[in-house]
Amino acid sequence: MDQVGQESNAEKRMNAIDLVEIPGSHRRFLDTFFSPAKMGAYLAAEPRWVVALVVSVALMGLQVVLIPPEVWESLMREQSLAQGGPPLSMPDWVADWMGILAAVGAVMTTAIAIPIGAGFLTVIFAFVLGDEGSYRQYLAVTAHSFFIPALVGFLITPLKIATQDPQLTLNLGSFFFFLPSGYWLGVLTAMDLTQIWSSLVIAQGAHCIDKRRSFRSAVVILLSLMLAMALIVGRFMPN
Repeated sequence: MDQVGQESNAEKRMNAIDLVEIPGSHRRFLDTFFSPAKMGAYLAAEPRWVVALVVSVALMGLQVVLIPPEVWESLMREQSLAQGGPPLSMPDWVADWMGILAAVGAVMTTAIAIPIGAGFLTVIFAFVLGDEGSYRQYLAVTAHSFFIPALVGFLITPLKIATQDPQLTLNLGSFFFFLPSGYWLGVLTAMDLTQIWSSLVIAQGAHCIDKRRSFRSAVVILLSLMLAMALIVGRFMPN
């Protein structure tokens, strides 16, 4: 009897997957930006994450590799002056290695952050809040949501080069430039717009994984966690 029930559940799952018609990676990539509800439905039915993770990692690394060595040298010089030290001058090979090390760091950080972030989401939604959903489903949603900061960061690389700031991001602080330097401006600067957008996509994914979890409640949970993190990071932002 149990075997019959298992076969019935498996058949229902396969029928659900066929009904959703899982698209190719390029289609899921576009839906992440323009139709996250469809993307969430795809991944809830069939959590595919490998290609999404690889593309996100590659874009993160590529946007760092494209930054010229002199931009890294300028950043190091400014940091040295900000700390009260003498203007820093480094050989060309050191600047070259700085860019390579930064690219490797971006790749490794992204490759680690996506699985860890998915694990955190699984703990919050599946274990603490009692939602349905597996780690693979949250991993698939997280990996696809990283398309957004990865691609936007790549697109603004020319702006990073023009401003000589390889750490430039699109953040809430950009809209509150009239605020004096200090803690609250640091908090707003720590809230990256692409991460907020990514959180909205994850919230939609959480709703698709378990329909009992409304999109609105998922947004409140994720943005509250982001704000709490920004309140902490704001303490360490340079004034």
